[in-house]
Amino acid sequence: MLAAAGAAVVVGYRSGRQKAEEIVAGLAGEGHVALPVSIEETTTIEAFRNAVLERLGRVDILVNTAGVTEPVAHGDLDALTDAMIDRIFVNNWRGVFATIRAFAPALKASGDGLIVNVSSIAAFTGIGSNVAYCGAKAGVDIMANSLGRALAPEIRVMVVSPGAVDTQFVPGRGKEFADKVAATTPLKRITSPADVAEAIVSCATHLKFSTGSRIVVDGGRHL
Repeated sequence: MLAAAGAAVVVGYRSGRQKAEEIVAGLAGEGHVALPVSIEETTTIEAFRNAVLERLGRVDILVNTAGVTEPVAHGDLDALTDAMIDRIFVNNWRGVFATIRAFAPALKASGDGLIVNVSSIAAFTGIGSNVAYCGAKAGVDIMANSLGRALAPEIRVMVVSPGAVDTQFVPGRGKEFADKVAATTPLKRITSPADVAEAIVSCATHLKFSTGSRIVVDGGRHL
């Protein structure tokens, strides 16, 4: 959608090079590229930034969508191990911040930079794949408040918060889960990737006087 709106898009990938290149090949327009990055390693984030600037010369929009999780019952405290907690916070919070830190100078230089962080309604409902994931996403939300102030006026910071999305992001969630979510959501369907994408694009194309704000895209599931 960003490509269709005229953007040159860089797709970051950790291990799925072939999939990333297929995505790039299918984008409208030209100038798109797939480049490696692991948000667990700040050095790779900095190398990614350098490669983006070398290829395109500027950065106007940063969309942070990467993350990880595992389903753990909230009452099963022992199953949420220290190693799992650290992995979730590194990928869902520290990696987001480290990517913003790396790209902030280029976004400021654009004069009208935009950061969109993909969070979750788990951040404010406390209902999600596990307690650590809820906490990490709550941290992403408050980060937008802090950086919305700190990086203004050159950079706006927005949060898009889906409910359960019809992807394979959470291991073990199949059609039965999707049907159950749809039945218990006020608008009677599960959130689609397109719903999330439209919200992200709207931050760049329509919500130009918004910063530090959260857009909930869940069909009313949080109600």
